[in-house]
Amino acid sequence: MHLSHAYTTLGDTARAHESQQRALELSAPTSTMTRTLLHIDNAACSHHDGDEACRRTVAALTTLPDEYRTGLVRRRALDLYEAIPTEHHHERAVRQLRDVLAA
Repeated sequence: MHLSHAYTTLGDTARAHESQQRALELSAPTSTMTRTLLHIDNAACSHHDGDEACRRTVAALTTLPDEYRTGLVRRRALDLYEAIPTEHHHERAVRQLRDVLAA
């Protein structure tokens, strides 16, 4: 999982995707926080690659119980939101991510 985030942060999306896939294969379905962080990293990679990262992050966050939307999970999602240029903050998906983070 840490390797996934390192590659994601560096913008090495190919290696990040490989690491994310492997970590998802190795993690138990009950590892809620770990799997959510991997999904957020994957969404961040999509942002680097020009895809719809906000929608994927909203989907990852909204499947979580409220008590898991704090700490590191919230910080990762917030980092993604803050990486989006402000001229895109009016877009629906970006607003939805902002609203989920504010809840």
